Amino acid sequence: MCRSLVVAVLLLVACHGNDPAKPTSGSASPPLPKPVAGGSAVAATPAQQPAPPTAGSAATPAVADEKPEPAPPGHDFTPIAKELLAVGACGDGGAPESIPPAVLEKHCKLIKSAQDDYLQKWVRPARAFFAEKVPPNLPKKVVYPFAGGDLSTALTVFPDADEITTMSLEPAGDPRTLGTLAAPQPPPKGAKPGTPAAEPRIDPRLERALATIEKELKFLYRVNFSNTLNMIDAMRGGQLPTQLIFGLSALKIHGYEIVSLRYFRIEPDGSLHYLDDDEVAKAPDANSAAAEKRNRVFANAEVRFKKPGGRVQVYRHIQVNLDNEHQKADPRVIKHLEQKGQISAMTKAASYLLSYESFSMIRDYLIDHATWMVSDATGIAPKWGKAKGFEYETYGSFVAPHLPSGNGVAKVWRDEWDAQPKRDLAFRFGYYDKRISNHLVIMRKKP
Repeated sequence: MCRSLVVAVLLLVACHGNDPAKPTSGSASPPLPKPVAGGSAVAATPAQQPAPPTAGSAATPAVADEKPEPAPPGHDFTPIAKELLAVGACGDGGAPESIPPAVLEKHCKLIKSAQDDYLQKWVRPARAFFAEKVPPNLPKKVVYPFAGGDLSTALTVFPDADEITTMSLEPAGDPRTLGTLAAPQPPPKGAKPGTPAAEPRIDPRLERALATIEKELKFLYRVNFSNTLNMIDAMRGGQLPTQLIFGLSALKIHGYEIVSLRYFRIEPDGSLHYLDDDEVAKAPDANSAAAEKRNRVFANAEVRFKKPGGRVQVYRHIQVNLDNEHQKADPRVIKHLEQKGQISAMTKAASYLLSYESFSMIRDYLIDHATWMVSDATGIAPKWGKAKGFEYETYGSFVAPHLPSGNGVAKVWRDEWDAQPKRDLAFRFGYYDKRISNHLVIMRKKP
């Protein structure tokens, strides 16, 4: 029990990346013991793509379905999702009228500026790159471990995926809280009638929650990965469903609209059970229960989305600790992933966990099921991939990791970059290396 607790605490520091100004640990566990030479790690296909489109649209327009896919079972949170899109991610939709316009205007001025800057400086050059590099015949099911709140990169790489699954230590979050935070608060006792103090007040928790979203979204969009230590507070203890709002922001940036929002749990056989009305009614109170307790109930979310007039695509986020100890004790997530068959995959800023033996189960899953994968140097190193029939193609440059957690595979990656022709990379993809150089690697299964 004690060992499990220690491992769980260690893993909190490593699931999506580190602040470049604080190169301490990684993304799901802090400085784990020295990386083993054969390490391992934790837990994303466009059709023929035209040149990069204009702002607000994905690289490949989705083709309309002949028969619309029926909505999944379970409690329907779609109206709340559209409110969260409007309030948290500043997309089109109906924000609750009880939120003062000035509060929303202040928040959205910051959010829209960060989104626009990110679209111009990262999404557009990255989208053009991947439109040329991603083959049109890849599996349409995408798996992205160590993703944090980063749906946007997956949509940039795989804009026409049928299904994208992200995994991290963070929960999607309780969507019910927006209604409680948006409700006007009564004036303090003793306030004199007719004075400003006697007017209904905005809940201070709402302003704090919006400030958290502003801070973490700007960080993600500026450096192209999330700081795990920040995510623990922002997502596990968030008053608003921060991880979900990050996903909704990605949909807005890429020009998609929300079709539905459901929450689910994974059954012992790997199938999905969508939370029904009774289960939602029994969840901890949205106003008074501790945020972390509520967010555990609403850990896994499914958002269905589409381009205007296009087909429905699926985004699922799963809260999970992907180290071997947790997966052996509870293999539901691995069973669920295995049911997808062959996949496309990606990861980045994953604290080099895929080089640790304590994460070998998720690494082996990726090797056995992925036909094509893109990553930075926190992906699957050639020492494992080449033995299983993969070939590698490097971009940018890599000398050494900027985090000590990558030292165990530093030489393997450096040798791979040194052995290949120099290929330029005009944007950052996850971590930079020790010399602040951008780098990216594509791993593909040989025919």
